[in-house]
Amino acid sequence: MKRIVASVGMVTMGISGVSAYSPGLVGPEASKTWSVSATLRGFYDDNYAYGYSNRRERDSFGFNVAPSVQFNLPLEQTYLGLRYLYSGKYFEDRSKDAWDHSHQVDLRLTHAFSERYSIELTDSFVVAQEPELLDNGVPYRTEGDNIRNQARLLTGAQLTRQLGVQLGYNNVFWNYDMDNGTPARPSLSGLLDRVEHMIVGNLRWQALPETTALVGYNLGITHYTGDEQIAWAGPIRVMSEDRDNISHYLYAGVNHAFLRNASASLKLGATHIDYDNDRVNEDNWIPYVDVSANYAYARGGNVQIGFVHSFYATDVIAPLGTRITGSQESSTVYGLISHQITPKLVALANVRYQDSTFDGGLYGDQGDQFFSAGVNLTYQVNRFLSCEAGYNFDRLNSDIPGRSYDRNRVYIGITATY
Repeated sequence: MKRIVASVGMVTMGISGVSAYSPGLVGPEASKTWSVSATLRGFYDDNYAYGYSNRRERDSFGFNVAPSVQFNLPLEQTYLGLRYLYSGKYFEDRSKDAWDHSHQVDLRLTHAFSERYSIELTDSFVVAQEPELLDNGVPYRTEGDNIRNQARLLTGAQLTRQLGVQLGYNNVFWNYDMDNGTPARPSLSGLLDRVEHMIVGNLRWQALPETTALVGYNLGITHYTGDEQIAWAGPIRVMSEDRDNISHYLYAGVNHAFLRNASASLKLGATHIDYDNDRVNEDNWIPYVDVSANYAYARGGNVQIGFVHSFYATDVIAPLGTRITGSQESSTVYGLISHQITPKLVALANVRYQDSTFDGGLYGDQGDQFFSAGVNLTYQVNRFLSCEAGYNFDRLNSDIPGRSYDRNRVYIGITATY
Protein backbone atom coordinates (compact mmCIF):
# COMPACT_ATOMS: atom_id res chain seq x y z
CA MET A 1 0.00 0.00 0.00
CA LYS A 2 2.96 2.36 0.49
CA ARG A 3 3.46 2.17 -3.24
CA ILE A 4 -0.11 3.41 -3.83
CA VAL A 5 0.31 6.37 -1.48
CA ALA A 6 3.57 7.36 -3.14
CA SER A 7 1.88 7.27 -6.53
CA VAL A 8 -0.42 10.14 -5.51
CA GLY A 9 2.44 12.60 -5.68
CA MET A 10 3.47 11.39 -9.14
CA VAL A 11 -0.01 11.57 -10.62
CA THR A 12 -0.67 15.07 -9.28
CA MET A 13 2.41 16.62 -10.88
CA GLY A 14 1.98 18.92 -13.85
CA ILE A 15 -0.38 21.60 -12.57
CA SER A 16 2.28 23.97 -11.21
CA GLY A 17 1.91 26.35 -14.13
CA VAL A 18 -1.66 27.05 -13.12
CA SER A 19 -0.78 28.28 -9.66
CA ALA A 20 2.22 28.65 -7.44
CA TYR A 21 -0.01 27.69 -4.54
CA SER A 22 1.18 25.24 -1.90
CA PRO A 23 -0.61 24.82 1.42
CA GLY A 24 2.68 24.23 3.21
CA LEU A 25 1.63 20.93 4.77
CA VAL A 26 3.89 17.95 5.02
CA GLY A 27 3.09 15.02 2.77
CA PRO A 28 2.06 11.43 3.39
CA GLU A 29 5.46 10.70 4.99
CA ALA A 30 4.36 12.60 8.14
CA SER A 31 5.21 10.51 11.19
CA LYS A 32 3.43 12.45 13.95
CA THR A 33 -0.34 12.62 14.26
CA TRP A 34 -0.18 16.13 15.67
CA SER A 35 2.36 18.79 16.55
CA VAL A 36 2.40 22.27 18.05
CA SER A 37 5.00 24.99 17.74
CA ALA A 38 5.54 28.60 18.75
CA THR A 39 7.98 31.14 17.31
CA LEU A 40 9.13 34.36 18.95
CA ARG A 41 11.06 36.80 16.76
CA GLY A 42 12.55 40.21 17.29
CA PHE A 43 12.86 42.30 14.13
CA TYR A 44 13.75 45.61 12.56
CA ASP A 45 11.87 46.78 9.43
CA ASP A 46 13.08 49.97 7.75
CA ASN A 47 9.95 50.46 5.59
CA TYR A 48 7.04 48.44 6.92
CA ALA A 49 4.50 50.85 5.39
CA TYR A 50 6.08 50.58 1.89
CA GLY A 51 6.80 54.32 1.72
CA TYR A 52 8.12 55.91 -1.46
CA SER A 53 11.58 57.51 -1.84
CA ASN A 54 12.10 58.40 1.85
CA ARG A 55 8.93 60.54 1.84
CA ARG A 56 6.52 58.16 3.54
CA GLU A 57 8.95 55.57 4.88
CA ARG A 58 8.37 54.41 8.44
CA ASP A 59 10.80 52.15 10.24
CA SER A 60 10.22 50.18 13.41
CA PHE A 61 11.60 47.65 15.82
CA GLY A 62 9.17 45.04 16.99
CA PHE A 63 8.49 41.43 17.82
CA ASN A 64 6.47 38.65 16.24
CA VAL A 65 4.59 35.86 18.04
CA ALA A 66 3.55 32.95 15.83
CA PRO A 67 2.02 29.80 17.37
CA SER A 68 0.77 26.99 15.14
CA VAL A 69 -0.84 23.57 15.39
CA GLN A 70 -0.76 20.82 12.79
CA PHE A 71 -2.66 17.56 12.45
CA ASN A 72 -1.59 14.67 10.18
CA LEU A 73 -3.46 11.45 9.44
CA PRO A 74 -1.51 9.20 7.05
CA LEU A 75 -3.41 6.02 6.17
CA GLU A 76 -2.65 3.29 3.65
CA GLN A 77 -4.33 5.03 0.73
CA THR A 78 -5.34 8.37 2.23
CA TYR A 79 -3.58 11.36 3.76
CA LEU A 80 -5.31 14.17 5.67
CA GLY A 81 -3.41 17.23 6.88
CA LEU A 82 -4.67 20.34 8.66
CA ARG A 83 -2.68 23.32 9.96
CA TYR A 84 -3.52 26.61 11.67
CA LEU A 85 -0.97 29.41 12.00
CA TYR A 86 -1.46 32.71 13.82
CA SER A 87 0.96 35.60 13.55
CA GLY A 88 0.91 38.71 15.71
CA LYS A 89 3.38 41.52 14.97
CA TYR A 90 3.99 44.41 17.35
CA PHE A 91 5.48 47.66 15.92
CA GLU A 92 6.96 50.06 18.48
CA ASP A 93 6.66 52.89 15.93
CA ARG A 94 2.86 52.88 16.09
CA SER A 95 1.19 54.45 19.12
CA LYS A 96 -2.24 53.24 17.98
CA ASP A 97 -3.10 49.86 16.47
CA ALA A 98 0.45 48.68 17.13
CA TRP A 99 -0.45 45.06 16.39
CA ASP A 100 -0.88 43.31 13.03
CA HIS A 101 -2.78 40.02 13.13
CA SER A 102 -2.84 37.32 10.46
CA HIS A 103 -4.44 33.89 10.32
CA GLN A 104 -3.76 31.00 7.96
CA VAL A 105 -5.60 27.67 7.74
CA ASP A 106 -4.31 24.97 5.37
CA LEU A 107 -5.99 21.70 4.41
CA ARG A 108 -4.72 18.84 2.28
CA LEU A 109 -6.49 15.59 1.44
CA THR A 110 -5.13 12.96 -0.95
CA HIS A 111 -6.56 9.56 -1.77
CA ALA A 112 -5.29 6.83 -4.09
CA PHE A 113 -8.14 4.63 -5.26
CA SER A 114 -5.52 2.39 -6.83
CA GLU A 115 -2.06 2.72 -8.34
CA ARG A 116 -3.73 4.21 -11.44
CA TYR A 117 -6.38 6.56 -10.02
CA SER A 118 -6.03 9.30 -7.43
CA ILE A 119 -7.54 12.57 -6.21
CA GLU A 120 -6.13 15.53 -4.28
CA LEU A 121 -7.94 18.39 -2.53
CA THR A 122 -6.13 21.39 -1.03
CA ASP A 123 -7.36 24.62 0.48
CA SER A 124 -5.56 27.64 1.98
CA PHE A 125 -7.44 30.40 3.79
CA VAL A 126 -5.58 33.59 4.77
CA VAL A 127 -6.50 36.80 6.58
CA ALA A 128 -3.54 39.17 6.38
CA GLN A 129 -1.98 42.51 5.43
CA GLU A 130 1.37 41.45 3.94
CA PRO A 131 1.47 40.91 0.14
CA GLU A 132 3.49 37.68 0.34
CA LEU A 133 0.66 36.02 2.27
CA LEU A 134 -2.14 37.37 0.10
CA ASP A 135 -0.26 36.55 -3.14
CA ASN A 136 -2.44 39.07 -4.92
CA GLY A 137 -0.34 40.91 -7.49
CA VAL A 138 -0.22 44.05 -5.31
CA PRO A 139 3.42 44.60 -4.24
CA TYR A 140 2.71 46.57 -1.05
CA ARG A 141 1.08 46.30 2.33
CA THR A 142 -2.72 46.47 2.50
CA GLU A 143 -4.35 47.55 5.77
CA GLY A 144 -7.27 45.68 7.25
CA ASP A 145 -8.48 42.09 7.48
CA ASN A 146 -8.00 41.15 3.84
CA ILE A 147 -9.11 37.66 2.82
CA ARG A 148 -7.76 35.24 0.27
CA ASN A 149 -8.96 31.66 -0.11
CA GLN A 150 -7.51 29.24 -2.63
CA ALA A 151 -8.92 25.78 -3.25
CA ARG A 152 -7.74 23.16 -5.70
CA LEU A 153 -9.11 19.79 -6.80
CA LEU A 154 -6.97 17.55 -9.00
CA THR A 155 -7.69 14.06 -10.29
CA GLY A 156 -5.30 11.78 -12.12
CA ALA A 157 -5.85 8.59 -14.07
CA GLN A 158 -3.36 6.28 -15.76
CA LEU A 159 -5.46 4.99 -18.65
CA THR A 160 -2.79 2.67 -20.06
CA ARG A 161 0.83 1.91 -19.21
CA GLN A 162 1.90 4.97 -21.20
CA LEU A 163 -1.15 7.27 -21.39
CA GLY A 164 -2.47 9.29 -18.46
CA VAL A 165 -4.93 12.14 -18.00
CA GLN A 166 -5.26 14.96 -15.45
CA LEU A 167 -8.38 16.99 -14.73
CA GLY A 168 -8.42 19.80 -12.20
CA TYR A 169 -10.21 22.85 -10.88
CA ASN A 170 -8.63 25.80 -9.10
CA ASN A 171 -10.63 28.55 -7.33
CA VAL A 172 -9.24 31.73 -5.75
CA PHE A 173 -11.30 34.29 -3.85
CA TRP A 174 -10.09 37.76 -2.78
CA ASN A 175 -11.93 40.22 -0.55
CA TYR A 176 -10.27 43.44 0.63
CA ASP A 177 -11.18 45.34 3.77
CA MET A 178 -11.23 48.61 1.84
CA ASP A 179 -14.24 49.84 -0.13
CA ASN A 180 -16.27 53.01 -0.77
CA GLY A 181 -13.84 54.31 -3.36
CA THR A 182 -14.49 56.96 -6.00
CA PRO A 183 -13.70 57.00 -9.74
CA ALA A 184 -10.80 59.35 -8.98
CA ARG A 185 -9.54 57.21 -6.07
CA PRO A 186 -10.93 53.68 -6.47
CA SER A 187 -10.68 51.33 -3.51
CA LEU A 188 -8.82 48.03 -3.54
CA SER A 189 -12.16 46.26 -3.17
CA GLY A 190 -13.38 47.93 -6.33
CA LEU A 191 -10.15 47.16 -8.18
CA LEU A 192 -9.27 43.67 -6.96
CA ASP A 193 -12.15 41.89 -5.20
CA ARG A 194 -12.66 38.92 -7.49
CA VAL A 195 -13.19 35.20 -7.97
CA GLU A 196 -10.86 33.30 -10.30
CA HIS A 197 -11.79 29.90 -11.72
CA MET A 198 -9.34 27.68 -13.58
CA ILE A 199 -10.33 24.39 -15.25
CA VAL A 200 -7.35 22.22 -16.19
CA GLY A 201 -7.06 19.25 -18.51
CA ASN A 202 -4.03 17.56 -20.01
CA LEU A 203 -2.91 14.27 -21.52
CA ARG A 204 0.43 12.74 -20.52
CA TRP A 205 2.44 10.25 -22.55
CA GLN A 206 5.20 8.20 -20.92
CA ALA A 207 7.61 8.30 -23.86
CA LEU A 208 10.53 6.86 -21.83
CA PRO A 209 10.83 5.66 -18.23
CA GLU A 210 12.34 9.02 -17.29
CA THR A 211 10.47 11.24 -19.79
CA THR A 212 6.81 12.27 -19.95
CA ALA A 213 5.35 14.44 -22.72
CA LEU A 214 2.12 16.34 -22.21
CA VAL A 215 -0.39 18.49 -24.07
CA GLY A 216 -3.07 20.51 -22.34
CA TYR A 217 -5.76 23.15 -22.27
CA ASN A 218 -6.76 25.38 -19.34
CA LEU A 219 -9.83 27.58 -19.15
CA GLY A 220 -9.70 30.59 -16.84
CA ILE A 221 -12.71 32.69 -15.79
CA THR A 222 -12.20 35.86 -13.73
CA HIS A 223 -15.15 37.74 -12.24
CA TYR A 224 -14.59 41.02 -10.36
CA THR A 225 -17.01 41.41 -7.47
CA GLY A 226 -16.24 44.92 -6.12
CA ASP A 227 -19.43 46.41 -7.60
CA GLU A 228 -17.95 49.93 -7.66
CA GLN A 229 -17.28 52.54 -10.27
CA ILE A 230 -13.50 52.52 -10.64
CA ALA A 231 -12.90 55.05 -13.45
CA TRP A 232 -14.21 57.20 -16.25
CA ALA A 233 -12.83 56.13 -19.64
CA GLY A 234 -13.87 59.07 -21.77
CA PRO A 235 -17.68 59.10 -21.53
CA ILE A 236 -17.79 55.45 -20.36
CA ARG A 237 -18.57 54.73 -16.72
CA VAL A 238 -16.16 51.90 -15.83
CA MET A 239 -17.34 49.41 -13.18
CA SER A 240 -15.41 46.66 -11.38
CA GLU A 241 -16.98 43.95 -13.54
CA ASP A 242 -15.77 45.65 -16.73
CA ARG A 243 -12.48 43.84 -16.11
CA ASP A 244 -14.13 40.41 -16.23
CA ASN A 245 -12.35 38.09 -18.65
CA ILE A 246 -12.06 34.56 -19.97
CA SER A 247 -8.62 33.14 -20.74
CA HIS A 248 -7.67 30.13 -22.85
CA TYR A 249 -4.31 28.41 -22.28
CA LEU A 250 -2.94 26.06 -24.95
CA TYR A 251 0.37 24.36 -24.18
CA ALA A 252 2.63 21.36 -24.65
CA GLY A 253 5.50 20.26 -22.49
CA VAL A 254 7.79 17.59 -21.12
CA ASN A 255 8.89 16.35 -17.69
CA HIS A 256 12.28 14.68 -17.57
CA ALA A 257 14.30 13.05 -14.79
CA PHE A 258 17.99 13.38 -15.70
CA LEU A 259 19.06 11.50 -12.58
CA ARG A 260 17.35 10.20 -9.46
CA ASN A 261 18.20 13.54 -7.85
CA ALA A 262 17.72 15.91 -10.81
CA SER A 263 14.56 16.68 -12.79
CA ALA A 264 13.07 19.42 -14.95
CA SER A 265 9.68 20.44 -16.33
CA LEU A 266 8.86 22.57 -19.38
CA LYS A 267 5.55 23.94 -20.67
CA LEU A 268 5.30 26.20 -23.72
CA GLY A 269 2.20 27.64 -25.31
CA ALA A 270 0.00 30.69 -25.67
CA THR A 271 -2.79 32.40 -23.73
CA HIS A 272 -5.73 34.29 -25.24
CA ILE A 273 -7.36 36.87 -22.95
CA ASP A 274 -10.96 37.70 -23.88
CA TYR A 275 -12.46 40.63 -21.94
CA ASP A 276 -16.22 40.85 -21.45
CA ASN A 277 -16.24 44.62 -22.03
CA ASP A 278 -14.40 45.28 -25.30
CA ARG A 279 -15.21 49.00 -25.14
CA VAL A 280 -12.57 49.61 -22.44
CA ASN A 281 -10.29 46.55 -22.85
CA GLU A 282 -8.55 44.99 -25.82
CA ASP A 283 -8.40 41.21 -26.25
CA ASN A 284 -4.86 39.90 -26.41
CA TRP A 285 -2.62 36.91 -27.14
CA ILE A 286 0.48 36.44 -24.95
CA PRO A 287 3.08 33.65 -24.59
CA TYR A 288 2.65 31.08 -21.85
CA VAL A 289 5.85 29.60 -20.37
CA ASP A 290 6.46 27.53 -17.24
CA VAL A 291 9.95 26.08 -16.71
CA SER A 292 11.30 24.59 -13.49
CA ALA A 293 14.19 22.39 -12.39
CA ASN A 294 15.14 20.66 -9.15
CA TYR A 295 18.55 19.27 -8.13
CA ALA A 296 19.40 17.54 -4.86
CA TYR A 297 23.15 17.99 -5.06
CA ALA A 298 23.96 16.52 -1.63
CA ARG A 299 22.36 15.13 1.48
CA GLY A 300 20.64 18.17 2.97
CA GLY A 301 21.37 20.26 -0.14
CA ASN A 302 18.75 21.15 -2.75
CA VAL A 303 18.33 23.77 -5.49
CA GLN A 304 15.11 24.81 -7.26
CA ILE A 305 14.96 27.31 -10.11
CA GLY A 306 12.17 28.36 -12.46
CA PHE A 307 10.67 30.82 -14.91
CA VAL A 308 6.98 31.62 -15.49
CA HIS A 309 5.40 33.97 -18.05
CA SER A 310 1.66 34.66 -17.79
CA PHE A 311 -0.83 37.42 -16.93
CA TYR A 312 -2.22 38.59 -13.60
CA ALA A 313 -4.59 41.09 -12.04
CA THR A 314 -3.32 44.56 -11.16
CA ASP A 315 -4.40 47.43 -8.93
CA VAL A 316 -3.48 49.89 -11.72
CA ILE A 317 -6.49 51.20 -13.69
CA ALA A 318 -5.01 54.33 -15.45
CA PRO A 319 -7.68 55.24 -18.07
CA LEU A 320 -6.55 56.77 -21.36
CA GLY A 321 -9.31 57.77 -23.75
CA THR A 322 -11.77 54.89 -23.71
CA ARG A 323 -9.19 52.29 -22.60
CA ILE A 324 -8.21 51.11 -19.11
CA THR A 325 -5.48 48.87 -17.71
CA GLY A 326 -7.08 45.43 -17.73
CA SER A 327 -4.23 43.29 -16.38
CA GLN A 328 -0.45 42.93 -16.33
CA GLU A 329 1.77 40.56 -18.32
CA SER A 330 4.60 39.25 -16.14
CA SER A 331 7.83 37.29 -16.45
CA THR A 332 9.06 35.81 -13.17
CA VAL A 333 12.42 34.18 -12.42
CA TYR A 334 12.86 32.49 -9.05
CA GLY A 335 15.37 30.36 -7.18
CA LEU A 336 15.62 28.59 -3.82
CA ILE A 337 18.58 26.82 -2.25
CA SER A 338 18.72 24.82 0.95
CA HIS A 339 22.08 23.70 2.33
CA GLN A 340 22.91 21.73 5.47
CA ILE A 341 26.16 23.30 6.68
CA THR A 342 26.47 21.01 9.71
CA PRO A 343 24.13 18.34 11.09
CA LYS A 344 22.43 21.08 13.16
CA LEU A 345 22.89 24.20 11.02
CA VAL A 346 20.82 24.78 7.85
CA ALA A 347 20.98 27.74 5.47
CA LEU A 348 18.13 28.80 3.18
CA ALA A 349 18.33 31.44 0.46
CA ASN A 350 15.72 32.58 -2.07
CA VAL A 351 15.57 35.12 -4.85
CA ARG A 352 12.78 36.34 -7.16
CA TYR A 353 12.62 38.85 -9.98
CA GLN A 354 9.37 39.82 -11.70
CA ASP A 355 9.12 42.10 -14.72
CA SER A 356 5.52 43.20 -15.37
CA THR A 357 4.03 45.22 -18.23
CA PHE A 358 0.62 46.87 -17.93
CA ASP A 359 -1.90 46.00 -20.63
CA GLY A 360 -3.78 49.08 -21.82
CA GLY A 361 -4.50 52.48 -20.34
CA LEU A 362 -2.19 55.40 -19.62
CA TYR A 363 0.72 53.15 -18.61
CA GLY A 364 0.26 50.58 -21.38
CA ASP A 365 3.62 49.02 -22.32
CA GLN A 366 5.14 50.41 -19.10
CA GLY A 367 5.35 48.49 -15.88
CA ASP A 368 6.92 47.35 -12.61
CA GLN A 369 10.14 45.50 -11.85
CA PHE A 370 10.07 43.74 -8.49
CA PHE A 371 13.08 42.07 -6.86
CA SER A 372 13.16 40.20 -3.56
CA ALA A 373 15.83 38.12 -1.83
CA GLY A 374 16.23 36.52 1.56
CA VAL A 375 18.60 34.37 3.60
CA ASN A 376 17.88 32.39 6.77
CA LEU A 377 20.10 30.39 9.16
CA THR A 378 18.49 27.86 11.48
CA TYR A 379 20.33 26.03 14.26
CA GLN A 380 18.68 22.96 15.79
CA VAL A 381 19.55 23.06 19.50
CA ASN A 382 17.68 19.82 20.19
CA ARG A 383 14.61 18.01 18.90
CA PHE A 384 12.30 20.55 20.56
CA LEU A 385 14.17 23.84 20.21
CA SER A 386 15.75 25.79 17.35
CA CYS A 387 17.00 29.33 16.85
CA GLU A 388 17.26 31.39 13.67
CA ALA A 389 18.41 34.64 12.12
CA GLY A 390 17.59 36.12 8.73
CA TYR A 391 17.48 39.05 6.35
CA ASN A 392 15.00 39.99 3.58
CA PHE A 393 15.28 42.68 0.92
CA ASP A 394 12.52 43.96 -1.40
CA ARG A 395 12.80 46.52 -4.20
CA LEU A 396 10.08 47.78 -6.55
CA ASN A 397 11.02 49.97 -9.51
CA SER A 398 7.95 51.36 -11.25
CA ASP A 399 7.28 53.57 -14.23
CA ILE A 400 4.35 55.01 -12.26
CA PRO A 401 5.35 58.03 -10.12
CA GLY A 402 5.01 57.45 -6.38
CA ARG A 403 4.99 53.66 -6.56
CA SER A 404 8.66 52.60 -6.18
CA TYR A 405 10.15 51.59 -2.82
CA ASP A 406 12.77 49.42 -1.14
CA ARG A 407 12.53 47.55 2.13
CA ASN A 408 15.05 45.83 4.45
CA ARG A 409 14.13 43.45 7.26
CA VAL A 410 16.35 41.66 9.77
CA TYR A 411 15.19 39.26 12.47
CA ILE A 412 16.35 36.82 15.11
CA GLY A 413 14.15 34.28 16.80
CA ILE A 414 13.56 31.03 18.60
CA THR A 415 11.07 28.22 17.90
CA ALA A 416 9.79 25.53 20.26
CA THR A 417 8.13 22.45 18.74
CA TYR A 418 6.44 19.47 20.29
